[in-house]
Order: sequence, then C-alpha cells, then structure tokens
Amino acid sequence: MGLVLYYQPFCPFCQRVLRVSEQLKVPLELKNIQESSASLEELKRLTGRTQVPCLVIDGKPMLESEDIVSRLEEYCAASK
Repeated sequence: MGLVLYYQPFCPFCQRVLRVSEQLKVPLELKNIQESSASLEELKRLTGRTQVPCLVIDGKPMLESEDIVSRLEEYCAASK
C-alpha cells in the first residue's frame, strides 16, 4: 500500500500525524506543499483544496488529522 502525506512543516495537525507515523513506524512518502509547488498542484488536483494534512492511500485522499491517525493505527495493526 502506497502512503503519501501532503503536509506543511509548521501545521500542528500535520505535526500530530507525523509524530504518530513515526511512533508507529509507518513509512510515508512526504510531500511538503510549502517547498514544492508541484506537490501543491498535485494536492489541488486530488482534492480540489489545499488543506493539509492529506494522506493518500493507493490514490485515494483522506483529510482530517483524526481520521488519518485512526487509519495509520489500523494500517499498523493490520501489518502485524
């Protein structure tokens, strides 16, 4: 399963998702929309928004940090 996280470094919601993914050791491809206009454009194409964090799982975007954290926990549990 390919996991891509669109984020901004100083967003507290993004930091929460990053902290949880690190604790759970879930590998994420990180795309910083502040540093990369290409990543920002990808996010806009996927969601029609610029909202972060956005986790993309096999091409399907998921918004809202609480939902993302829950999904990462499920991913981690399923991997064991």
